[in-house]
Amino acid sequence: MALFGALFLALLAGAHAEFPGCKIRVTSKALELVKQEGLRFLEQELETITIPDLRGKEGHFYYNISEVKVTELQLTSSELDFQPQQELMLQITNASLGLRFRRQLLYWFFYDGGYINASAEGVSIRTGLELSRDPAGRMKVSNVSCQASVSRMHAAFGGTFKKVYDFLSTFITSGMRFLLNQQICPVLYHAGTVLLNSLLDTVPVRSSVDELVGIDYSLMKDPVASTSNLDMDFRGAFFPLTERNWSLPNQAVEPQLQEEERMVYVAFSEFFFDSAMESYFRAGGLQLSLVGDKVPHDLDMLLRATYFGSIVLLSPEVIDSPLKLELRVLAPPRCTIKPSGTTISVTASVTIALVPPDQPEVQLSSMTMDARLSAKMALRGKALRTQLDLRRFRIYSNHSALESLAVSGEGLSGVLPPTERTWRGVQIPLPEGINFVREVVTNHAGFLTIGADLHFAKGLREVIEKNRPADVRASTAPPPSTAAV
Repeated sequence: MALFGALFLALLAGAHAEFPGCKIRVTSKALELVKQEGLRFLEQELETITIPDLRGKEGHFYYNISEVKVTELQLTSSELDFQPQQELMLQITNASLGLRFRRQLLYWFFYDGGYINASAEGVSIRTGLELSRDPAGRMKVSNVSCQASVSRMHAAFGGTFKKVYDFLSTFITSGMRFLLNQQICPVLYHAGTVLLNSLLDTVPVRSSVDELVGIDYSLMKDPVASTSNLDMDFRGAFFPLTERNWSLPNQAVEPQLQEEERMVYVAFSEFFFDSAMESYFRAGGLQLSLVGDKVPHDLDMLLRATYFGSIVLLSPEVIDSPLKLELRVLAPPRCTIKPSGTTISVTASVTIALVPPDQPEVQLSSMTMDARLSAKMALRGKALRTQLDLRRFRIYSNHSALESLAVSGEGLSGVLPPTERTWRGVQIPLPEGINFVREVVTNHAGFLTIGADLHFAKGLREVIEKNRPADVRASTAPPPSTAAV
């Protein structure tokens, strides 16, 4: 009995679970590109390492090593992988760091000083980024694990006291290696929890699309990593800006991502598009007025022929007046995605009139239009664009069967919503500076997927510096479990 009760509760919970309207999968194909950009960023961050002065005394010799700066990072081997629970793991082995520092030596009354180059050899770094969903639905780096070690150091001492430095080099380089070991992980922790999070802050979560509607791209759960990809589920729901708390129930199928051949895949369900159209409908954005040359030529000729009997009875100055076609959507349109294509069904009122110059317009008819629009989706940069073509529609009158029309002709592009909105598109939840290239759109039953590769239009450093928060390095020291070892 308890088993049936548990099963019933599980089914009940599943019935109320909300599916994501948008999914994104980053595959292992993207890791090499991300690693190259990430290592450039890491090299620049390691150059910010600050090493305390090293002072000591051996017999009558007093030495001081100061102004230690990292000048370069040379990588021999590095790997970036997805790992369950850890999300992203970067491992660097057998690297080397170039350093420059100031030396000062005092022996009785004799003093020697100057700058010298050194190198840290056998540098190993293993750092992992944990990704999670914060309370606002934004993806964040929630923790950084780190292990770092320097196996040996070499400094080419010279000058008057070269033999003395050779004697002291073991003490000096051992001390510097210890201090360097202690500084690598705090720098990486700050880079992950502060700087990379400032990059993730550029991903839109709940933002305006235009003056009428906004979109909610909040994460529905923590990102999920496997050994080959990273999956993220976004709500993917539009809303009218005048009704920010309004939400369309998601009754569409859950989009599925199975492919792994491209760097990234994005999936959109029918709900994503339905919520967009209903939001525009509620915001009063689904209406269109076409006058004169804006009316497609074939449709203009058809309508004039249909209402020829009414037009010839008008005065001569009205007969040749521009035609006006007004469309107003009567109910929220609905999207249907099939492997054969994407269609949008819409019912609108149609008002047909002549607009003579400097005179009141003359209404010829007011009818209803049922239309099926073909929708073509395209991804440009990071904007999802839609091109709508009206291939076939039916205009009918509830008062006169003689006025009913069945038309097949040139399409009206951009009826739902207006062309400038559909072609401007809506941004996909990607960080600033990263775009999609070489996109391929594939339709499925109830959802569509877009496979693409990634392109860094801006470097990580450029974007982070632009969005860099106030320096909080002192307040973001890593916990003991992630300190350098």
